[in-house]
Amino acid sequence: MIYLDHNATTPLCPEAGEAMRPLLEGTWGNPSGIHASARRTRAVIDEARDRLAGLLREKPHGVVFTGGGTESCNLALLGLARRHRAPSRDHLVTVSTEHHAVLHAMRSLARREGFRLTELPVDSRGLVDPSEFAAALGSGTLLASVMLANNETGVIQPIAELAAICREHGVFLHTDAVQAFGKIPCHPAELGVDALSATSHKFYGPHGAGFLWLRSGLSIESIQHGGYHENERRPGTENAAAITGMTMAAERAIAEACEGMESVRQAALREMLWKGIRELFPSAIRNAAGAVVIANTLNVSFPGCDGETLLMGLDLEGVAVSSGSACMVGSIMPSHVLLAMGVPEETARATVRFSLGRATTEEEIALTIAALGRVLARQTRR
Repeated sequence: MIYLDHNATTPLCPEAGEAMRPLLEGTWGNPSGIHASARRTRAVIDEARDRLAGLLREKPHGVVFTGGGTESCNLALLGLARRHRAPSRDHLVTVSTEHHAVLHAMRSLARREGFRLTELPVDSRGLVDPSEFAAALGSGTLLASVMLANNETGVIQPIAELAAICREHGVFLHTDAVQAFGKIPCHPAELGVDALSATSHKFYGPHGAGFLWLRSGLSIESIQHGGYHENERRPGTENAAAITGMTMAAERAIAEACEGMESVRQAALREMLWKGIRELFPSAIRNAAGAVVIANTLNVSFPGCDGETLLMGLDLEGVAVSSGSACMVGSIMPSHVLLAMGVPEETARATVRFSLGRATTEEEIALTIAALGRVLARQTRR
């Protein structure tokens, strides 16, 4: 199989697997206990927190371990909104192209708890206008959330600029860095954010682990009940093995990002793929063209084609890709991200997201182009 769906999930890197093995086979005490086995597990978690904080260039206390990116985003948004709400401060701001982990959490706060919510539009590239963002903030604005890199298009938002605007207005800013962490610099101090979410399985770590970073001194209300773990911010026994694997994977990913060579390699392969697509299908549309995107992501619409058939055809050819759409009740739903960018619904339904990874080779890109040619030929003959 040629795997070009790394924005959905990544394979576990060998370093993470080896780091997890002792926790799965030997050190298995509950980290909240007081006996020797428990203390060994607690030490492993504390060490992982220190190492992860070092990668962020922040203090360990700000790192909260979670079960993944969705939980991290929910904990940040629900926890901050509920903890810091005041009668004159109940306004939330986000962007129409956010992941549903953010959009649905924000909408739930508005629908169920009476918060006021503004969802800002984006331009045809998928970028929010900083001036519109600033205009949306007022004296009653409490919290804003803007993702660092979009999971469907790879578009990188101007987070540092938006964070400076938030500071001027006294507004908390959370960023969903799930697709960005390990690919581009994600240092909270440089970004200027108050909270940042990430998840392990997007950077070659195990499933079931993620983290939320919070600025020093920023308190949140726990959204779950049942214990005093993670400094009373996230109850539940920590998954020591997954946390250890995530930390090891993060160290490798950050080292690669700092070197920059891997992102250059993937960007070159991405452009090779786009060139091949244009030769096969000249009317193909590169979504988010003109914006800065993460190196591994290419989102392409094939006007006149059926997106579901494209995905299934490529799968039968041994190429794993995805759509910017969600599959619901057997039908492809148009991507809310593309619709927000002004892409017509019919075109949005004919979209494929290619997301490359460490193991992607030039030969695989050539084979993918050939496979896509066969799939497109079958569609155009109909």
